Amino acid sequence: MPTLIHAILGYFVLLLTIRLLSRRPGSQLTLFEFVLVFLIGGIIIASTMGNDRSVTNATCAVILVGLLHRVVSYARNRWPRLGQLIDGSPVVVYKKGVWQDEVMQQMKLAPEDILAAARTKGIRGLGDIDYAVLERNGQISILSRAESK
Repeated sequence: MPTLIHAILGYFVLLLTIRLLSRRPGSQLTLFEFVLVFLIGGIIIASTMGNDRSVTNATCAVILVGLLHRVVSYARNRWPRLGQLIDGSPVVVYKKGVWQDEVMQQMKLAPEDILAAARTKGIRGLGDIDYAVLERNGQISILSRAESK
C-alpha cells in the first residue's frame, strides 16, 4: 500500500513540476527537456520502488532538478553559445536541389525522411522543395519554392 501512495504522490509532483517548467507539447520538446522529463521520472520511480521511500526526499530531488533546469535555461538564454551546445542548432539538409550529403550522413537521415516530411505539408516531390531543415527538436521543416518567392 505505501508503494501505491508514493506512486500517486510522485505522479502529482511530476505533473506539477513539468507543468511549471514547460508549456510545449511533447513533439516539440528539445533533447534538453526530454532529459529533464526522464530524470525526474527516474527520481519518482526510485522513490517508489527503492529502499528510500521518503516522499520528502523525492519531492526535494524533483524540486532540485527543476531549479537546476531553470538555472541552465537562464544560462542558455544569457549565453547563446551555451544554448547551441545544449540544444544544438538547425541544419540545412537540402538546399535548392542539392542534398547536403555530409550533413545527411552525420544526422543519419535518408532522402525518404525528407520526402515524408514534405508530404505532410502537401508537397509532392523534390522539385517543389527549396530548403529542408533539420530543426533542434528533430523535426524536419520544409520550405517550398512557392513559399520562398
